[in-house]
Amino acid sequence: MAKQHAAQIKNDDTYEALRDKGYSKEKSARIANAQANDEQSPSKKGGESKKYEERTKKELYDKAKEVGISGRSTMSKSELIDALRHH
Repeated sequence: MAKQHAAQIKNDDTYEALRDKGYSKEKSARIANAQANDEQSPSKKGGESKKYEERTKKELYDKAKEVGISGRSTMSKSELIDALRHH
């Protein structure tokens, strides 16, 4: 049974499943709320973006900067990927 979260979480089961997979609270909430909203239709496959492993370190750095990850200037490519996935 899923925990009851604040009113902003529209689909508790999805939220908890995503958190168990290691998704951040923010990303889990976005996905759970999108799936609960009939006007949105998130796909399971995902978007058209390249996988993080296919991107250059500069591309990853720029994305980390965009989302506000601190310490990005000293991170390796694999550390940037991990930070972006768990942001």
